[in-house]
Amino acid sequence: MAIVTPGDQDDLVTVITKDHRDVELIFAELELGHGTPQHRRDLADHMTTELVRHSVAEEMYMYPAARRSLPDGDKVADHEIEEHAEVERKLKNLEGVRATDPHFDDLVARVIADVRHHVREEEEQLLPRLQEACTVEELLELGRMVVRAKDSAPTRPHPAAPHKPPANLILGPGVGMIDKLRDALTGRNRA
Repeated sequence: MAIVTPGDQDDLVTVITKDHRDVELIFAELELGHGTPQHRRDLADHMTTELVRHSVAEEMYMYPAARRSLPDGDKVADHEIEEHAEVERKLKNLEGVRATDPHFDDLVARVIADVRHHVREEEEQLLPRLQEACTVEELLELGRMVVRAKDSAPTRPHPAAPHKPPANLILGPGVGMIDKLRDALTGRNRA
């Protein structure tokens, strides 16, 4: 079992778990239902951006590590990728829906429920197994790669995009650049 010390802030488990906690804060705010419709739409866009960036980074590095390191890694990774694809389809349905639309809250609730289920599985099953199977050095390198991948990852859902290497490694950064340009032109995700 890999023992990661408190100074190893950027190991895979820490990076993934921090992302999970960050998105949970967005979920909690959305579930309160407070704020103007524009604020709620902006929150949904922020949630989408964070979920897409996170899932792309996992698909680029964490799931290939599971395939290499776990005896049932292909099965585990394929299951996780299918869960990502389902959430991404729901995020695509949510894209552009006004917060005043009666379906907005239902779509948000479905995304949140699916992601919480996925997070539970990862934190209770996959991450502990990866900690057991990988060295400290591997976990640290995976954490650094996930952080770097998020910087160039798409910010919008692309359900038809490839979710496995090598295609996602090649296409992801280009799609991310286009998404960031679209975000800048539309004012989406401005702080």
